[in-house]
Amino acid sequence: MTLPTPRFYEPKKVAELHLERAGDVAMTALDYRSRHRIAPAAQDQVRIAAFGIDCQVGFCTPGASLFVPGAVEDTQRVLGWLYGNLDRITGLHFSMDTHRVFQIFHPAWWTDLEGKHPAPFSVIRTEDVRRGLWKPVACPRESMEYVRRLEETGKYVLTIWPYHTLLGGVSHALVPALMEAAIFHALCRMTQTHFETKGTHAMTENYSVLSPEVRELAGHVVGAFNAPFFKLLMDYDRVYVFGQAKSHCVLSTLKDIRTELERTDPALLDKIYVLEDATSPVPPPPIDPLPADLDFPRLADQAFDELRKAGMHLVRTTDPL
Repeated sequence: MTLPTPRFYEPKKVAELHLERAGDVAMTALDYRSRHRIAPAAQDQVRIAAFGIDCQVGFCTPGASLFVPGAVEDTQRVLGWLYGNLDRITGLHFSMDTHRVFQIFHPAWWTDLEGKHPAPFSVIRTEDVRRGLWKPVACPRESMEYVRRLEETGKYVLTIWPYHTLLGGVSHALVPALMEAAIFHALCRMTQTHFETKGTHAMTENYSVLSPEVRELAGHVVGAFNAPFFKLLMDYDRVYVFGQAKSHCVLSTLKDIRTELERTDPALLDKIYVLEDATSPVPPPPIDPLPADLDFPRLADQAFDELRKAGMHLVRTTDPL
């Protein structure tokens, strides 16, 4: 039997920006915990994690520079799931995409022959840099190596993203409705919400929460596998994954989990549950004809099917926990 949603939660306002109502949420939580006899998370016999990937204003709120179509509805569904299963979800974990203006995937990093920056969603390939069509404003050797190495992975080519989730800005924050749910869960279950930042290094991208796309440039380490956070997740009996975007940060994180578990203990893939109705892909760029490596929705669907075949579970927020 699922629990009722608290009185302060209004699904129709999930898309709106507002200050989190921590005081009101806290008062409601104390009464709710007592009325529904909710035990502390430390008493759970089966430990379940809810892992939200980049559920931030910059991706989930209409008008944001990298708003993912479908993200509002995804958030509404996952909030219903979180509140309904509050007494069984042991821990909440959220990754936070965290950037500054000068990073290799932002327009400010590159200029063309006329000194103009690339438009958002431009694609920069190795040949473009080699021919001088695009030049980095700093670190030319490392920038060239990055573009080449990224292509060699076969996963992505360098896409210039709009400025997004900038540290200190509103777009960096967790969606207010989710933040209120995190406060509510923490107080009802007597446990702290965990936030994991990613993407701060200027010279590499962190689609995955667990590792950057390129880990070494010009002989220098620019990132590594996030073993402590991986262990934190895998100490649970089950991990439910949701967030944005299905084609990028969610997919890359799931692939990293798969790779690490297949290397260490493939049986643990059975712990991973993906809420497939609580994540949406980045739309393909308006290019005709569309290159196959930029058809993000198609690539995401194919990859999710592979994850299911590998042993992960694809479930919906309406399925029993």
